[in-house]
Amino acid sequence: MKIRKELWFGLTFMALLVTGASALMLSAETITNGHLGLLMLCLVVVAIMLGFPTAFTLMGMGMIFTWFAYDRNTTHTLDLMVQAAYKTMANDVLIAVPLFVFMGYLVERANLIETLFKSLHLALARLPGALAVATLVTCTIFATATGIVGAVVTLMGLLALPAMLRAGYSVPLAAGSITAGGCLGILIPPSVLLIVYGATAGVSVVQLYAGAFFPGVMLASMYVVYVIIVANLKPAWAPPLSAAERAVPLPAPLREVTPDGRGHALSRLVGALKGPRNAKVPTRYLLGQLAIVLMPGVIFAVLALISWEAVTTVPVQERYEIQEIGASRGAGSGGGGSLQEPPSAGGLAEPPSSPGGLSEPPSSGGLAEPPSSGGLAEPPGSGGLQEPPGTASGSSSTPSAGSQAPAKAGAASAAQSPTTQPAPTWWWVVFAIFGAMVTLFYLFLSFARLEIFKMLLASFFPLMLLIVSVLGSIVLGLATPTEAAAMGALGGFLLAAAYRRLTLGVLKESVFLTAKTSAMVCWLFVGSAIFSAAFALLGGQALVEEWVLSMNLTKIQFLVLSQVIIFILGWPLEWTEIIVIFMPIFIPLLDNFGVDPLFFGLLVALNLQTAFLSPPVAMAAFYLKGVSPPHVTLNQIFLGMLPFMGIQILAILMLYMWPQIGLWLPALLYR
Repeated sequence: MKIRKELWFGLTFMALLVTGASALMLSAETITNGHLGLLMLCLVVVAIMLGFPTAFTLMGMGMIFTWFAYDRNTTHTLDLMVQAAYKTMANDVLIAVPLFVFMGYLVERANLIETLFKSLHLALARLPGALAVATLVTCTIFATATGIVGAVVTLMGLLALPAMLRAGYSVPLAAGSITAGGCLGILIPPSVLLIVYGATAGVSVVQLYAGAFFPGVMLASMYVVYVIIVANLKPAWAPPLSAAERAVPLPAPLREVTPDGRGHALSRLVGALKGPRNAKVPTRYLLGQLAIVLMPGVIFAVLALISWEAVTTVPVQERYEIQEIGASRGAGSGGGGSLQEPPSAGGLAEPPSSPGGLSEPPSSGGLAEPPSSGGLAEPPGSGGLQEPPGTASGSSSTPSAGSQAPAKAGAASAAQSPTTQPAPTWWWVVFAIFGAMVTLFYLFLSFARLEIFKMLLASFFPLMLLIVSVLGSIVLGLATPTEAAAMGALGGFLLAAAYRRLTLGVLKESVFLTAKTSAMVCWLFVGSAIFSAAFALLGGQALVEEWVLSMNLTKIQFLVLSQVIIFILGWPLEWTEIIVIFMPIFIPLLDNFGVDPLFFGLLVALNLQTAFLSPPVAMAAFYLKGVSPPHVTLNQIFLGMLPFMGIQILAILMLYMWPQIGLWLPALLYR
């Protein structure tokens, strides 16, 4: 019987693992519990590659080796299992997992992806490789809304792959665009991977979401740039769309306004309101079209005004601090040098108690009036003791005069504290970009572009509103990830209802798939907790840490070694198995090399894209192969994924060279 290449690879990998573990055991002078822990780790990987369920393999191996570590004490072994399971299930962060998954399944079944892809490929029709670019943008948006790699790759395989093949696109380029774009859901928030990593590593999920946003956008942008470059260099691989394919049919009322389909949409619509062309077109329809046309400008103006008010108004707390500083300065300046107590009745001031030059007055004779002439002279105006504020030279002051001076200074400072401040640079940059986009929209607004804009309003903007509301509430600190996930689930529910896709069958299927996925994640966490506890109990973690530290690695060498290991593990294992099995081994080592767990998590999230794209166990390739035409081979799909894997490695290097790509936003929001 002929064995497939994938099976040969798996058997070879398992043989190498077993051989390495056996060599390690034989080379040791004495077999310790730490060596048993490493043997357990190797056996878990082999068992998973043989097809055993990951969660129950972790639990089973953990319990067996814990039983050996406790000298075959069954009671202690069961106690450890119960404690590990309870600790995992008490983690509040995991509540967000079923809610985000439920949102994803509802959005998927709202069938927005077909309209979204069509509107995007018409909007980007003049770009080189327009269909592939539209595929990547659609995958990015849809993957962000759902986070389910298999669903996005499968749907885009049914929708975009036939369209690209009909247009004459190269099979590897089309397959690579779909698989690479579909895998972005495990990196771009709201990502279940980031929740799992945060719960495993003890890192804030909110900061992980903020940190992963720009790396995810950067990776998607690099994909788009690569496709455009390839389409320019190899036009035969991505032929431009024909005029017929770019044509947008106009509705009948608009054909009455513009029979030839030409002209500027805004001026033609305004002219139709007062001209003879309004005879066959209802005024209500024209006003509705004008409202759609004016919508971008109105939204831009409203956002600019609201944000201007927010960024230029000094917060009350800052104003209070300015008033406090002004009041303290007023009190300090009233003394003209060293601070002193306000004078008592009769103008006799308490001398300062601070040492250094001024001594206590003589105790004999009680407190006497200082002589007006001779003896003790009036102190100089600068330094030392001075006249209380508000008194004339040689005259005594009332108590109210000395106490009112600081209050007057504080009141003056409070009155002068600014209530506005200049707008920050980022505000000008952001709204300059948006203003340029709105201006270009109105300059080149034809009736065809108006129809494309209406299609985007029906497909793109509802999804973006859902995504921005969920991510914005998390990143800005308005809601916890769990609360935002609940809001996202409600948004997905309402979105499916608005598109009349919310039937009892869709709801039941979404709930069933959500329960199935959530149960898998929770069992994985329980199995991981038991496995990690057994691994630490046997001393495997200490042995690994001792071995790594004995290599005297630098920070760069450690990061390179860890990322290479994760890259290789991405071939036979999925990201869930890598996170729950190997992250508890890597995380304790980070402090020894001064690596931020947040930054390490971003590198891992970028690296784990390869878990779905690296042959021969690339799940995204098998998802696509299951829905592709018969003439599309698995080797062609693998060939198309390789350039995108190279882009991922380049993105990892860029993130390492410029960490602020991922760390700037968390530092800005949560410093």
